[in-house]
Amino acid sequence: MLGDLLVKMDIATMAHSVEARSPFLDDHLMEFAASLPSALKLRRAQPKRILKAAMRGLLPDVILDHPKMGFGVPLHRWFRDELRSLPGEMLLDPGSRTTAYIRRETVQRMIRDYQDGRADHALRLWVLLGLECWHREAVEAPPLQLAYGDSLDPNVITQAPSSVKD
Repeated sequence: MLGDLLVKMDIATMAHSVEARSPFLDDHLMEFAASLPSALKLRRAQPKRILKAAMRGLLPDVILDHPKMGFGVPLHRWFRDELRSLPGEMLLDPGSRTTAYIRRETVQRMIRDYQDGRADHALRLWVLLGLECWHREAVEAPPLQLAYGDSLDPNVITQAPSSVKD
């Protein structure tokens, strides 16, 4: 069963560009960890203290003591190269939903200033693109139709016949 769940999680997360980490799955390890007093497990200044102590000598200190790092998104490269036209195409499109929240002139100025190198609006443009995509997919999309004719449209709630659900 565990292997099946891991495969399903892996497929689902990769399909949506999401990173997920499986917990330690060995039942003896989990029983041991659960038996430890909270005072040993919870110390804000020393995250993963017990795990790091257990691995000390097995892994190089440079790995164990390395600070946490996020995953950067190459917005500058994208918006200056292969996706240069995307902010303008999506956010300045006459059908853009973003204009309900921010003035078109402001978006035009942000794009122009960013592309001319006068201001770093990469993150702002990224957020606006996310808002635009979300609005198109979640707000403007037709209601999701479920099996047996059920609908997730909040304005039209239908139910499948009880004989179908049983």
